[in-house]
Amino acid sequence: MTEQLWGGETTKAVDNFPVSGEPVPVPVVRWLGRIKGAAAEANGELGGLDRELADRIAEAGRAIAEGEHDDQFPVDVFQTGSGTSSNMNANEVLANIAGDGAHPNDHVNMGQSSNDVFPSAVHLAALSEVTHDLLPAMGALEAALEAKAEQFADVVKAGRTHLVDAVPITLGQEAGGWATQAEYGAARLRDVLPGRYAFGLTGRGPRGGALAKGPYRLRVLAVPPDGPAEAETVTFRIR
Repeated sequence: MTEQLWGGETTKAVDNFPVSGEPVPVPVVRWLGRIKGAAAEANGELGGLDRELADRIAEAGRAIAEGEHDDQFPVDVFQTGSGTSSNMNANEVLANIAGDGAHPNDHVNMGQSSNDVFPSAVHLAALSEVTHDLLPAMGALEAALEAKAEQFADVVKAGRTHLVDAVPITLGQEAGGWATQAEYGAARLRDVLPGRYAFGLTGRGPRGGALAKGPYRLRVLAVPPDGPAEAETVTFRIR
């Protein structure tokens, strides 16, 4: 870390929550940057923020989303239930990157609450990691096991039932069963993804909802992300 960009609220959180030594996962941090950058753009379009200031905050959000400041998020993953400490950590870092009078609360956090921003970042991070990393890995595992099922189709072995020899089976049949387990596991993952498309932006914290202009939520969701492609193709639901 070349320069500390967080401020007093983050330092207090680090002191208050020395629980695991494990910080918030990097994918969540990067989505906090994307969401806050999109919020700044929306607030700039709606006149809540000076346009030039909004652009600087949005650019700071892009820098976080691209991983340029991963080391600026030291707060323990076990913290306040609503993610308030990580939300403030992001606000302070973005404000310092944006510079020239950018305020963590008044500007970076405009129209937001930790109660909606942090869960939305978690949802998007999970959606991204499952779509781009876990599901492809599950598919590769299934294909590899199917190949082994073919390769060992004629290799006979003793079956086992409660540690006792049972009816003989082939090693190919065994590998085929593992492949089916991988297939079904991936299907279960796909089944839960639609629930990650619902976001509570301005809908959970009273301060966030009260300070956001009417079309704010739709404007935030309309800002194209600089990240995972699935965010451009799914239909988001505002809850």
